Order: sequence, then structure tokens, then C-alpha cells
Amino acid sequence: MSLVWIDTHCHLDASEFDADRDAVRQSATSAGVAHCVLPAVERGNWHAVEALAHRYGDSYALGIHPMFTGRAQEKDIELLAQALHDRRDDTRLVAVGEIGLDGFVPGLNWERQQWFYRAQLRLARQFDLPVILHVRRSVDHILKGLRDLPVAGGIAHAFNGSLQQADAFTALGFKLGFGGATTYDRALQLRRLAAGLPPDALVMETDAPDIQPHWLYVTAAQRAAGLPHLRNAPCELPRIAHVIARLRLVDELEWAATAWRNSIAALPRLAGLLPACGDLVAADRKGL
Repeated sequence: MSLVWIDTHCHLDASEFDADRDAVRQSATSAGVAHCVLPAVERGNWHAVEALAHRYGDSYALGIHPMFTGRAQEKDIELLAQALHDRRDDTRLVAVGEIGLDGFVPGLNWERQQWFYRAQLRLARQFDLPVILHVRRSVDHILKGLRDLPVAGGIAHAFNGSLQQADAFTALGFKLGFGGATTYDRALQLRRLAAGLPPDALVMETDAPDIQPHWLYVTAAQRAAGLPHLRNAPCELPRIAHVIARLRLVDELEWAATAWRNSIAALPRLAGLLPACGDLVAADRKGL
């Protein structure tokens, strides 16, 4: 048995995968990605992530991404509440997400983002679900929301904050998502965090088709010369995880088991869908 991984953040419903989605998921399985968590971004793709999770044996989250709050309607919160209620017995629904705040993209209404973020934290509390958080240039505001409206933990996706901010998230019961950005040599602060944070703080993710690892990055000059944009995919997760294991100076099998265990701690419903990491490690040690 080879190393196995959980991709805790993969947008497999994205249009970039429309032409070959089944092949993309099969390629991930062949690479050792046993499970993908598929977060929604708006009302229009709630059904898609649910259907794909059931199709591939994965899991999903329902929510409204901050970058989509401009076209969301306030009644979508009522519809989200109904969707969470209707699926409360679906073990593949593991979180409310992707939700949060984005301070990077110009033109987004900050107050509107805040309203949707806090409304969805209230729903996570109501349904006792963890959350999958978008935290781009917004960490302190995200943390304030969590202190005002505590939830059952979850994942700070694509974490890129300070050590103090990382400690604040873990103190609130959150895991921190690390992915392709960590593979760049110039990402010094991020690589220091990946290397030095406690082993129970991190989970693995791709954010496919976005946040390409360095081996998929296309420079502006290459794009100008006609080289097409290269999409990220869940099959890249084991190679990304190898980089982090090397940064942490740990055995890759040990890191696979740790990341697996952390993912289930962050999203407890995964425990009913997946074997315990100890069983997987024992099988791998025996060469099964």
C-alpha cells in the first residue's frame, strides 16, 4: 500500500475540470489521494459539490465565498440554512464553507463580506459544524469573528499569516491549510511556518485548480511566448506533501499519518467515511 492523503480543499466542480473531471479524480486516486473535500463558493454550486462528493466517495461543504458575496442575496442565508437542515444526516457534508473575508481583491464590499461571514458562522453554530475559512489579508478580522461567534473549529485555508496568528487559530481549535504556495523557495515565512509549527497544526490541501505549486507555475514571459496556464489538480498533493515533510525533517509516512489524523480532527465527520490513520500506517509498514 502506498502513502495516502486527504486533500482538504479542492474545487473539483470548477469549470477547468469540465472536460476531464473523472480522469482528474482517477489520477488523484492513483497518486494516493484517497479523499477530497469539496467546498462550495455560492448557492449555484451547492448541488454540484454534493453530487460530486457522492459520485467519487468524497465529502463537501456548503457556503458562500467572500468573493461571491457581491452577487449573493441575503435570502441565500435562509436557503443555506434550509440546505444544511435538509442534509443534516448526510455524512458527506462535513463543514460550512468556503466562507470568510477577502482583503486582497479590489472592489469587494467589506461590510457585505462581514455580514455574510458572520451570518454563516451563526449557521455553523446552529448546525454544530466546523467551518472552512478563506482568510486572504483578513486574518485579524476573521479571528475577531470567531471570538465573537465561536464555532466547532475547522480549517483556515491557504494560511499565510504570522506565527502569532497561527497560534491564535490553533488556540481556537483550527487547523491550518498548507498547499502549493509552500513549494516556492521565495516563500520564506510560509516555509518557516510549515517547518516549525506543531505537527498537529497543519493539514494538506491543493485549492485545485488554483494555487499551483512551483513546478506548474507559468511566468509572464512564458505566457507571452504562448505557454498556456497550467491548472493545479489534486494529484499534485503528494508531491506538495513531500516538500513539507522535507521542510519538517520527518519521514514521509509519518507526515502522511499526521496529516490524515489532523484532517479528521479538523472535520470530524471524516472519521465516519475514512479509516483511522493508525490502520493505514500499520498496513503500510507491513507492505500491504
